[in-house]
Amino acid sequence: MTISSVATPPEVMSLPIVHHADYDAISVPDAHRFPMRKYTLVADLLRQRGASFTVPAHAPESWLHLAHDPAYVTAVLTSSVEEKTARRIGFEMTPAIAARTRASVGGTCLAMRLALEHGAAVSLAGGSHHAHYEGGAGFCVFNDVAVAARLAIEEGLASRVAVIDCDVHHGDGTAAIFAGEPRVFTSSLHCEDNWPREKPPSDLDVGLPKGAGDGPYIEALDNLIGQVFAQARPDLVFYNAGVDPHADDRLGHLQLSDDGLRSRDLRVAEACARHGVPVVGVLGGGYSRDAEAVARRHTFMVDALAAITAVSA
Repeated sequence: MTISSVATPPEVMSLPIVHHADYDAISVPDAHRFPMRKYTLVADLLRQRGASFTVPAHAPESWLHLAHDPAYVTAVLTSSVEEKTARRIGFEMTPAIAARTRASVGGTCLAMRLALEHGAAVSLAGGSHHAHYEGGAGFCVFNDVAVAARLAIEEGLASRVAVIDCDVHHGDGTAAIFAGEPRVFTSSLHCEDNWPREKPPSDLDVGLPKGAGDGPYIEALDNLIGQVFAQARPDLVFYNAGVDPHADDRLGHLQLSDDGLRSRDLRVAEACARHGVPVVGVLGGGYSRDAEAVARRHTFMVDALAAITAVSA
């Protein structure tokens, strides 16, 4: 199936979209380096196009234990995280942050169930791939994809899961959590000379040099996608569609254009549709100073997955 030429319905009505008001933690100010307002802005953009949302429940504590140390989970939920860990995460650990991260995990888990039913689904948050078993880092508190992947396997909803992580930063937490787990295939396409400095190996890592633009990036992506489906043979895919590879991103160091991001998202969507594999889209990172521009770029992934659900409807 080729969907590149399919006009995505502006109302994106065919795609299940998960959103919770708690995705936007009010304790994080507008001036923070992490553009927290993007979660409200992307939802607003999609509402203007006629989208409606499914609201997730906050993830229960037992789900969080599937990917994280119970002591760390308790510390987050009681706002008693050690100062060193909070600095590594990058947020003051408030009740609003605890609510946000539980909503985000619940959203990815709900999107997983909806994707298995409809072929694709999106949560307008998630992609917190720097969170390890023992604690968070890099604006990531709980690893929503890791929890949802474990939940899918434990409940017998999937037997082979693949993670296609296209955030500009290496998916170190996801790689570490699933090291030695044959049922979950992790892959990461990222800027090699970028944070995190320590990059535990994914099952497939592709690190690009600083300054790589649309052409080299898309070529590397095509190769990665081919290897993921050949090696993993997944029956469920999680797609981290971080927009921080964009040329305007403060933390990315790659040089993708808007068209490059659109092409990336379409290629991942096409591959999942072609192989008949349900795909769960999560937002990942994006750190341009203009939060509205970041939110608009996040809609590219929504459009791509809406296109494949519209074609299959």
